[in-house]
Amino acid sequence: MEATRSYDFSAKYLENLLQGNRRNCSAIAKQYLAQNPSFLQLYEEVFKVALYEVGRLWETNQISIASEHIATAITEGILNEHFEQIISKTRLNRKVVVACVEDEKHQVGIKMVADTFEMHGWESFFLGSGIPIVELIRYIHEVKPDMLAISLSIYFNFANLVKMLNKLRGEFPELQIIIGGQAFKHVSAELISKVGNVVILTDLYLLEKFINVLNSK
Repeated sequence: MEATRSYDFSAKYLENLLQGNRRNCSAIAKQYLAQNPSFLQLYEEVFKVALYEVGRLWETNQISIASEHIATAITEGILNEHFEQIISKTRLNRKVVVACVEDEKHQVGIKMVADTFEMHGWESFFLGSGIPIVELIRYIHEVKPDMLAISLSIYFNFANLVKMLNKLRGEFPELQIIIGGQAFKHVSAELISKVGNVVILTDLYLLEKFINVLNSK
């Protein structure tokens, strides 16, 4: 689909998000898929673009926290509407735990990451936001995943990410960890060097390529 048409969809989706109109937002998503049956592109070109703009509007005090919350809730609800459709019929014996950095409140991005793994045959364990590092470590011991994916949406939580990764590395030195999220638009190369031995993936297209490489092994 041409970039201009994707922009039209994201603009309409954003407009209805800001109005709190879930029905219209759901219809826009279905219309997009009817013209371009790619959930990954729907996530990247419509949902992500619109939500990043919602985040910018909130950060610059142009919309209320209530408007930001309803936009997030609407999008997460639409993700759930399509969950059965995105699951790959081919299932692999691979597991990923997905979670937000401790104290993060935004979980839609990491939900899209979980869905992308499901599209490619992995079993995802979506923990979302608000899970303490102690509980995350306990859960990883229980599930024994092949990979851990962590989302950082707010730049000011970067120090929490570094602390989290240090604890995880001490507990699981061999566990593959990937990280991403909106905050990495603002993180310098110097700060990124502090996160250590992890893979940083800034969008779902890169994540898909990464998963495909793993699945081919």
